[in-house]
Amino acid sequence: MHKLAELPGYCAVLDGKVHAAIYYCCRGGECEIVSLDSNTENIGAGSRLIELVVKEAARARCTRVWLITSNDNSKAIRFYQKRGFDLIAVHREAITEARKLKPSIPLTGYDGIPVRHEVEFEYRLD
Repeated sequence: MHKLAELPGYCAVLDGKVHAAIYYCCRGGECEIVSLDSNTENIGAGSRLIELVVKEAARARCTRVWLITSNDNSKAIRFYQKRGFDLIAVHREAITEARKLKPSIPLTGYDGIPVRHEVEFEYRLD
């Protein structure tokens, strides 16, 4: 469990407006991207923020940068793969289980896809 307000991060600002923000946590030789939100697509903001986190992870001597997204988020799945992240695991029914603790998690997500699994990606630094 992470609290974004307590994590380091970066934001992309253009003309005084925040277009994207990323929060991460480096611990135990690994760096987790906890959140990446972009309000404006196709301007390179998300890609640049990931580059900054990868550089910070390398400075912290992490061996990998990793993240989790939901199975319905096909746009994010494409985004991360195009930026060199490998799909390394599907945690079947992880979101179904999480919903027991947090019933507000929607049953259906993007494009009407049932939200059930977590998809894990990593970018190796070693």
